Amino acid sequence: MNMQPARSEFTGARDDGIAKGDVLLDVKNVSLAFGGVKAITDVSFDILKGEIRAIIGPNGAGKTSMLNVINGFYTPQQGTITYRGVPRHSMRTTDAARQGISRTFQNIALFRGMSTLDNIMTGRITLQKRNLFWQGLWWGPAEREEIEHRRAVEAIIDFLEIEHIRKVPVGRLPYGLQKRVELGRALAAEPSLLLLDEPMAGMNLEEKEDMSRFILDVNNQFGTTIALIEHDMGVVMDISDRIVVLDYGRKIGDGKPDEIAKNKDVIDAYLGVPHGEMDEEQQTA
Repeated sequence: MNMQPARSEFTGARDDGIAKGDVLLDVKNVSLAFGGVKAITDVSFDILKGEIRAIIGPNGAGKTSMLNVINGFYTPQQGTITYRGVPRHSMRTTDAARQGISRTFQNIALFRGMSTLDNIMTGRITLQKRNLFWQGLWWGPAEREEIEHRRAVEAIIDFLEIEHIRKVPVGRLPYGLQKRVELGRALAAEPSLLLLDEPMAGMNLEEKEDMSRFILDVNNQFGTTIALIEHDMGVVMDISDRIVVLDYGRKIGDGKPDEIAKNKDVIDAYLGVPHGEMDEEQQTA
C-alpha cells in the first residue's frame, strides 16, 4: 500500500530534472496521415524548458494534429518525439498526463454540471496516491489527501481570480470564464509541459488581455513550459519566446517573433500567395 504523503501545496510545475533552457521536448521528422490526407509532413522542432513556444499557421495547417501527436492522442506514421530525454514513437494519453503533459482544447471540454472547484479538482487525479479502496472509504489517509488536493485547487482558484465562481456550475458561466476554468484544470496537474490549443478563441479584447496575463504569469511564476496554438498574431508576437509556423502540414518557419515577422514564406502563407506566384509577379512588375 502506498503511504506517501500527499502534496501540501500547489507548486505549479513538477520537477522533471531538465534545466531551464535545455530541450524538454524534441520533435524529429514527424509525419501523420489519415488515409490519403497528409496532416503533418516531416516536421521537426524543439521546445526548451521554461519557454513559451507558439505553433501558428493558417487553418488546416496541422497545428492541432501536432498537439495531438505530442500528448499521445495520435500516433504518427513516421518520426520520433523525445520528451525529458526519452525518445518515443507514440505514447498513450494517460501516460502523457502522468509524465507531466497537460492541455486545453479548441472546444471547451469541461463537466458542465459540476462546479468550478470540482472541475479543477479532476486535474489532480494523476497526483492522487491513494487507491480506490481508500478513496471509497474516504477516511484517514484518503481524507487527508483530499484536503491537501483541495488546498492546491483553492490556490489555483485564487491565482486565476475566480473565487466568485468557485461553486458555480461551469455550464452557467460565460465563455471567457469557462476558458479560464479549463486552464485551471490543466494547471492542477502541475504539468512540466502545458499545451494550449487556441486559449483565446472567441474572446473579446479584455478577455484576451486577461488570458495573456495569466499565461505569462504561469510561465514566469511557476516556470511552466508552454506550447500554444493561437490565431491572434498580436498576442503571439507579444508573449512568445519562439514560434514555429506550419502550412499544409509542413514547417515553413521557425525562430523568434521578429524573425518570423520578416519571413517571406510565412507572410505569403498568411496572404494566401504561393511563393512561385509571388516571384513571377515581382519579376514582371
